[in-house]
Amino acid sequence: MVRDPLATEDSPELQPVLDALDDPECRRIVRQLDEPMTASEISTQCDIPTSTTYRKLERLTDASILSEKTAIRTDGHHTSEYSLAFEEVSVFLDEGRQFEVSISRPTQSAEEQLAGLWAEVRKET
Repeated sequence: MVRDPLATEDSPELQPVLDALDDPECRRIVRQLDEPMTASEISTQCDIPTSTTYRKLERLTDASILSEKTAIRTDGHHTSEYSLAFEEVSVFLDEGRQFEVSISRPTQSAEEQLAGLWAEVRKET
């Protein structure tokens, strides 16, 4: 599924969002991310083992709570950086009385939009 990078809200799957928000280590990561960080930085900052950190980051990105971007480094050793991908998460009942989740996204710069498109193209190939 390709998401519109210009959208300010989307409706991810309910259960992955609830599972991620129910996980204390995932919540600790979200609280610590006031700027983009690498997995290693997150592991150190949150005092979570590196292998666990990678699993939690995957859970959070799968739930659309975090975004992952490649940080280009001058030494050629590029790395992934993670940042918050939401301003607000809402859980509500739809017209059919089914639970739904909606995530409000921060406004993205043109560079962020292009990076998001590129990431989606890479996932599809």
